[in-house]
Amino acid sequence: MGVPTLREALQDAANRNVALSHFNFSELVVLKAVADTAQRLNLPVVVGVSEGEREFIGVQQAAALVRNLREEHGLRIFLNADHTHSLEKSVQAAKAGFDLVAFDLSSQPLEENVKQTKETVEALKSINPRILVEGEIGYIGASSSIHESVPKGLSPLTTPVEAKQFVNETAIDLLAPALGTMHGMLKSMVSGNETKHLDLGRIAEIKAATGIFLTLHGGSGTNTAEFVAGIQAGLNLIHINTEIRLAWRKGLEEALKRQPEEVTPYHLLPGAYRAVAEVVESRMRTFSGLGTKGAHL
Repeated sequence: MGVPTLREALQDAANRNVALSHFNFSELVVLKAVADTAQRLNLPVVVGVSEGEREFIGVQQAAALVRNLREEHGLRIFLNADHTHSLEKSVQAAKAGFDLVAFDLSSQPLEENVKQTKETVEALKSINPRILVEGEIGYIGASSSIHESVPKGLSPLTTPVEAKQFVNETAIDLLAPALGTMHGMLKSMVSGNETKHLDLGRIAEIKAATGIFLTLHGGSGTNTAEFVAGIQAGLNLIHINTEIRLAWRKGLEEALKRQPEEVTPYHLLPGAYRAVAEVVESRMRTFSGLGTKGAHL
């Protein structure tokens, strides 16, 4: 058997009441930490590159890296064009061979979001019928950063009625609703004094209303117990980004402190690699049901 498709991996996870992990990357250290951890745990994983991350690493380059890990090394690793805001950039990702495009017009009125998402689904399926398209309703912010306070302009929770209408009118494969999280983390979450909270009842209601795969964006800073309950309520794909960015920086800073005169990247970067891999393993174990070794939050 070859590597399954992303749809098959999501369906298998749903059948087993677990979720796939999604981690963003913009350079090789994070991608290597994610891929190595997934291989060691023998788990499928999704990696994502947002528009900003794609501008830095390159669309074709990101696709080539993931394709090599899958085809040459047999990893069940899938690539997502995360938070893509235009048809043009969605098509670019589809033509490069991405497995998933997360088309995000969540900051727009619902009618406009439906109209453009439907157009994007039709365009991408004409390029690659097997590509998956995610739509997003409910604006939860736009930056995987550390915030002093909750960003302004966040949407209320997505309703089951909105979700059903959106899914029916757009024919998306995955839905990312607003469920209580936001992108990025508050400083109080970084210090461990506060966590994000999921509306478990709303997750179950939206799952029942739509019947499709559900994605949680802005997962960083949510505690393990709520993730487990959220998966049981219907989550299928969970995004973690800010936590691994924090780990990357902390690991690199510690390496620089230990070796203040060092200038060789491959002598310093293993510190960042190990810190990222620790977070990745903890979250992958939780989402896949393997246990909570080294659990965060």
